[in-house]
Amino acid sequence: MQITIVCGSHRRASQTRKIADAIYACLLQHQLCEQANIFDLADSPLPLWDEACWQQDDTWQQRLAPWSSKLRSSDALVIVCPEWHGMVPAALKNFFLMWSGGELAHKPALIVAVSSTDGGAYPVAELRMSSYKNNRICYLPEHLIVRNVESVFNPHPEENSDTAQPYFESRLRYCLELLREYAQAFRTIRRSGKTDLSVFRSGM
Repeated sequence: MQITIVCGSHRRASQTRKIADAIYACLLQHQLCEQANIFDLADSPLPLWDEACWQQDDTWQQRLAPWSSKLRSSDALVIVCPEWHGMVPAALKNFFLMWSGGELAHKPALIVAVSSTDGGAYPVAELRMSSYKNNRICYLPEHLIVRNVESVFNPHPEENSDTAQPYFESRLRYCLELLREYAQAFRTIRRSGKTDLSVFRSGM
């Protein structure tokens, strides 16, 4: 099983990347997948979408091909999203415009929102409302909001909250174990022959 973690922050060395690294470590430590990838939108920024993306433009194909292959091979995804001004960052919204060729289609995804305070609910609602239509990604009903993120998942244990760290570790493992079960079940859906995107390319 292969799981791709999408780190949705534009910033390098961000708190969002810290959480993505913690998710990666949890997946491998508990043997929840055989391979995990992190697609960091700060390290691998995508240009803003334009119509050439849909016209088999050579430049676009070269940009997207390496990650298109990894996303096609993935059984599930984790979308790690910071809350910026109560919104999903532009780079992450742009990411979802790129993959309408089946790379994400009918694959389960866990939303993990990140907030430096006690927020984080708005990005969850925004992703569920508007990011899935044409790419057909399937969000789990479960999600995780890492609030007061500076106080958890730090490399030095003394920097972590004694109460919050155990809670978020437990909740993260629970969510990832659930994601694995969905990933196994969704393989059957994709093999059924009923997910042909050539019939209706765009969601309604």
